[in-house]
Amino acid sequence: MTETDAPQTALRIQGARLIDGTGAAPVDDAVVTIDAQGSIVYAGPAATAPPAADDERSVDAGGRTVLPGFFDCHVHLAYAHAAHPGRRAELDPVLVTLDTVTRLRQTLDAGITTARDLGGLSAGFRTAVESGRVVGPRLHTAVRIISHTGGHADVRLPDGTDLSAGMSEIADDTAAARLAVRRVLRDGADLVKVCATGGMGSPYDDPDDEGLLEEEIRAVVDEARRHGGKPVAAHAQGNAGILNAIRGGVTSIEHGYGLDERALDLAGERGVFVVPTLSTVYAGINKDTMPDYHYQKKTRWSGVTKENIARAIEYGARIALGTDAAVGPHGVNLMELSYLVDLGMDPMAAIVAGTRTAAELLGVADRLGTLTEGRTADLVVCDGDPLRDIGVLGDPANIVCVVQDGVVRKDLLPATPEGRL
Repeated sequence: MTETDAPQTALRIQGARLIDGTGAAPVDDAVVTIDAQGSIVYAGPAATAPPAADDERSVDAGGRTVLPGFFDCHVHLAYAHAAHPGRRAELDPVLVTLDTVTRLRQTLDAGITTARDLGGLSAGFRTAVESGRVVGPRLHTAVRIISHTGGHADVRLPDGTDLSAGMSEIADDTAAARLAVRRVLRDGADLVKVCATGGMGSPYDDPDDEGLLEEEIRAVVDEARRHGGKPVAAHAQGNAGILNAIRGGVTSIEHGYGLDERALDLAGERGVFVVPTLSTVYAGINKDTMPDYHYQKKTRWSGVTKENIARAIEYGARIALGTDAAVGPHGVNLMELSYLVDLGMDPMAAIVAGTRTAAELLGVADRLGTLTEGRTADLVVCDGDPLRDIGVLGDPANIVCVVQDGVVRKDLLPATPEGRL
């Protein structure tokens, strides 16, 4: 039997410290029970837990912390860490696929049971996970990124050669923007991503440069609405483009490095999520491996970003966890929690940002993001107490168990008389 054929049976996790993702106080000596269909039956104090059933597999968590499976709302799984998109074209497509499957596994082992890929990942990987062909986080993918000519996602050479391996979709007016949306949706996109500003890693522009015009963004949002109400994520770093994106009706601001009070007020009024991707600021700057233009932009923006995201946290912005993995390392996604806490977020609020709020952004909060009755059984067990030291979640070695859809995907728990999961 392969791991993708792992059986789904009723589970009982006891002796746990429960953080359920709702923001409620933790429960010591908790029990979580999961039925054979992969749904949570009970999550709460042992004193009021239902009696153990004969068909349950039981495990003693040994006082470890049980939390919901986490989300990473901004990844690029088709690319290796620090690899420019153009380098992927040097590899055989089969090797690219196999390397991507490895990154899926690393991401799941880090405690990410659901991920949103914002450029470069074929919808086929989503289907591969759903159908059990490979093991990884359940996926939402934008497939490609909509950008204007010379914008952040335009990585063409002067002779027209496209180094993105099909990652970018170019649109230079409202009609082209609508057509671009139709193309990515035809290719299976779960959401649409646009570039509202320039960026750090692109050679032709800067974060303060504006990307798609407000009316073009509005056309994208309208086209996505017409096709099943798909959400729209905006790469938006400088404040002018952030404002264009919010006024254009996007669902989320990705990065948000230049957020000012006016943008925060507008985002709050419209319920727009902010995905800060602080991993690119804290762990993504290396002069030896980055082109000079990239390094110069990163160092210039680092302090400003921390100030602005700290303000967003203080404002109570609707923050969801995202890392921009590929710009930073894969497989250490939950280090992002430490960066949020470093900028002033309470550890419990950071956990909620990576669970319940992220589930709200992806539109799946009715079944994921919290350990509550009736939700799908995605959970992680970690060594240590993340409310005392949020950094324990950032080390995959401390993620000793991962359950997804009620199926055990990772189990490093020590053997007990009851047996491991």
